[in-house]
Amino acid sequence: MRIAPLQTCGRALLMGLLLIQLVALPLARPAAAQAADRAEESSSRHSFVAVAVGQVGPAVVRIDTERAVPQANFEQGFGDPLLRDFFGDPSGGARERGQGSGVLIDAHGLVLTNAHVVDRADSVEVTLADGRQLDGSVLGADPITDLAVVRIPELAGLQAAPLGDSEALEVGDWAIALGSPYGLERTVTLGIVSSLHRNINSLGFSDKRLDLIQTDAAINPGNSGGPLINAGGEVIGINTLVRAGPGAGLGFAIPINLAKGVAQLLSTGSPVVHPYLGLQLVPLTARRARANNGDPNALLKLPERDGALVQKVLQDSPAEVAGVRRGDLVVSVADRPISDPAALLLAVEASKVGVGLPLTVVRGETEMKLMIRPAALPQAG
Repeated sequence: MRIAPLQTCGRALLMGLLLIQLVALPLARPAAAQAADRAEESSSRHSFVAVAVGQVGPAVVRIDTERAVPQANFEQGFGDPLLRDFFGDPSGGARERGQGSGVLIDAHGLVLTNAHVVDRADSVEVTLADGRQLDGSVLGADPITDLAVVRIPELAGLQAAPLGDSEALEVGDWAIALGSPYGLERTVTLGIVSSLHRNINSLGFSDKRLDLIQTDAAINPGNSGGPLINAGGEVIGINTLVRAGPGAGLGFAIPINLAKGVAQLLSTGSPVVHPYLGLQLVPLTARRARANNGDPNALLKLPERDGALVQKVLQDSPAEVAGVRRGDLVVSVADRPISDPAALLLAVEASKVGVGLPLTVVRGETEMKLMIRPAALPQAG
């Protein structure tokens, strides 16, 4: 009488085991999904740096340049054949070689680099990430922003680097420098964005107009012109200089948002126009002015305010035409406060040639407004 219940339990147990086995069987997945899984598994074995570099690395190039450098003239006695054999031919010029980095910004062969990398170069050789070596030609260079564009032949397989947004950066963001320091190609260094809007004039470069990205990622000679990228594998700057010291060096890069605009002009042969006023300026603070005014031997009484003090007005410049004088203190431009010369320079760079720019200056104890029309910065001869 108890056999039937046992048979029923046996059937139930068997069905349960079959269900467990069915659940345990792996479900068949499409081949594309399996490939995606393998790719994800592979990427998880690498750091975000490796992934970011993988996106930009194929677009990073090495640039080798050569230019003629005239030799100093020798005395007539060095025309003797024996002396010429020993010292070399004094009538011939030496060849100077240089080296830097660059980054492809489109797939048609446009390379963005520093102006100082290709300055006065007679020949430019570009080495791609895959080892191919190509002759390059400089389409244009802008020494004021230290940017240049080089063209190489359009070849199959050229890969442009993705360009990011330097205005979206924050201090503390990851920063990765790529390039060929000391000729060592495909070198990668890692750091962070240490500071933003670092004025290049504070670094001793009075002939440039740049607000730089500062980074502690190692940048060395040969990195110039190479990209600084973010954690997402986008170019955020063009490495341009390094300040070495007893401790770690400080690296600086040109923001990519500025570089994109300049590169567009240079690649089309258009001039890069920089407005200028014709002023030589020094910073002034209220504290420094009070110290000066308290000195009985002071030659000039200064306004006790922060601003950009006019040290010299260039002859026939827009500033002279507008009536700016030595000793004037510029305190605002277009109603924006000016605390130092760097702030004034930024306002001028953002202005337009020939369009009136209102300045507020303090002359003695009088505050006055002057209208100045910036002119195009004369090109160095």
